[in-house]
Amino acid sequence: MSDTIFTKIINKEIPADVVYEDEISLAFRDIQPQAPVHLLIIPKKPIVTINDMDEEDKSLFGHLFFVAKKIAAEMGFADDGYRVVMNCNEHGGQSVYHVHLHLLAGKPLGWPPYSDTLKV
Repeated sequence: MSDTIFTKIINKEIPADVVYEDEISLAFRDIQPQAPVHLLIIPKKPIVTINDMDEEDKSLFGHLFFVAKKIAAEMGFADDGYRVVMNCNEHGGQSVYHVHLHLLAGKPLGWPPYSDTLKV
């Protein structure tokens, strides 16, 4: 896996508005927010897409969701509600090829999440 912008954030080579960090993960504000609160929660281990996770990565992915829950409680929007999303590859909307969990909150979030009409 080549270095991504997330690798550079993990390595402190470029700045980010970090809201949470532990030995496994890092959470920071998205620079193009889609909601009043839009955070990205990333593993420090570089994994390109969901398709690239191994059996040993199951607990790491669970950890990312646990971090989302913890941040939601600490930032005070857990009771109002929030959305977590992980995209995979181009058709899934993935734009940075280092897995990451989007945490969105701060307003009522509609469904489907995109305003364009889905054609099946």
